[in-house]
Amino acid sequence: MHEKEVLIIETFQLLLAGFASALTPEHLLMAALGALIGTFVGVLPGLGPTSAIAILLPVTTVLEPTQGMIMLAGIYYGAMYGGSTTAILLNIPGELSSVPTCLDGYPLAKKGRGGPALGISALASFGAGVLGVIGLVFFAPILADQALKFGPPEYFALMILALTLMVSLSGGSLVKSFLMGAFGYSLALVGLGPSSGMPRFDYGVPALVGGFDMISIIIGLFAITEVLKGIDEKRTATLIGKPGSVYPKKEDLRVSAGPMVRGGIVGFFLGLLPGCSAAITSFLAYDMEKKLSKHPEKFGQGTIEGVAAPEAANNATSSAGFIPLFSLGIPSSPPLAILLAGLMIYGLTPGPVLFEQNASFVWTVIASMFVGNAMLLVLNLPMVWVWVKLTRVPYGIMAPIILMFCTIGAYSVRNSMFDVWVAFLFGGLGYVFSKYKWPVVPLVLCFILGPLLEESFIQTMAMGSGDLSIVLFRPLSLTILLAAGALLIISMMLNRRTQQRLKEEKDRGVDVA
Repeated sequence: MHEKEVLIIETFQLLLAGFASALTPEHLLMAALGALIGTFVGVLPGLGPTSAIAILLPVTTVLEPTQGMIMLAGIYYGAMYGGSTTAILLNIPGELSSVPTCLDGYPLAKKGRGGPALGISALASFGAGVLGVIGLVFFAPILADQALKFGPPEYFALMILALTLMVSLSGGSLVKSFLMGAFGYSLALVGLGPSSGMPRFDYGVPALVGGFDMISIIIGLFAITEVLKGIDEKRTATLIGKPGSVYPKKEDLRVSAGPMVRGGIVGFFLGLLPGCSAAITSFLAYDMEKKLSKHPEKFGQGTIEGVAAPEAANNATSSAGFIPLFSLGIPSSPPLAILLAGLMIYGLTPGPVLFEQNASFVWTVIASMFVGNAMLLVLNLPMVWVWVKLTRVPYGIMAPIILMFCTIGAYSVRNSMFDVWVAFLFGGLGYVFSKYKWPVVPLVLCFILGPLLEESFIQTMAMGSGDLSIVLFRPLSLTILLAAGALLIISMMLNRRTQQRLKEEKDRGVDVA
């Protein structure tokens, strides 16, 4: 028998032993608690998995390490799912990675198809989560090794590639898109410089030394803006239109199958890279589907593929992040950094030794992720109606409640009233941007990518002794740059074609607003 065959058999045996342990009552309870808390955290704007895991980490230290890690992991991938619910029903992303879901999820809800959108979101999250865990089982050592080949030049090229998304997400005007992107990047420049560690653009204001917090800006641009729009439109109900059945039709499943698979693959492979968060992969997956679609003009108007792809991507990313965490001790996102701290507190050292010395722990946690993803699907499809009923609360009652949660969410990140004022400031700006049709997604995208681009640029320049051309002499970074150039050209062509189609629809008297 070959060595590889022996390794596969051993892996299966360890996984089966992990399932036997994960299906015990105490571990099932921890997985269910984690999934439920995570979903609730995802629904609430501003709290996020990072804050929730940080808050609950001291509590889990009284548990046995395996139980504690199962619960914390459940909170992480549960939050990735939960953020889509309010994104679809209320246009309020619970998580940053749910921003792309808003683009088509909310228009679907306004058309009375919020139920199928939520159903597809749940199925995409489940399928991609399982895909990520399968990858964790079979490919952890290989893929983690490949991820290490990414140096600063490759990250710099990857950030350039991601920035080409601004063309696709321009909302019709490239000038507006680039101006909003520049505004987002200028906001990211405020605070401590990544190389010097010195304050910049703080203008003597102590609160600006820490920079603007992403959560506050997101809460303002989406949640508070939506409240202001509701007041302006004099809404009486929170949700416009009936959500419909939560169980998707065969046609919905057919058109969503491809985007789910593609989004899951994109999210999984990019999720192996430290710093490549679920927010970035969900944007990339959404953009890819728009480019592959025969009708890209329908994106942003309410298409089910625009929900399936980003939801699959963000959940696959959350599962894939456990590969470098367990195999190499490298966290690829802030929540996983806290989970790394948890492993240390439990007295466990991540890396190859973890698989050898604590095999029972590792494989029980991996098996519990299969169980937890199944629980998310079984529990949350019926629970969708709980969230739907919340949207039936009269708007006069719901609006103050949303604002209250927005205030709590913005304040809780850094315990600062400055972040609360920032959230309300960007709420006002978001309302103005919405009224005059300025796209806010490029602002968010550049705010996320700005620091990553700057940091990788500085590191690349240091590697090249001040010569940026090092990017062109490394095969992987050069390939990514060429792909970025090709995608930019394709995006501009698609953008032009989309505008032409929309103009034709308007000329025929079809409402495409």
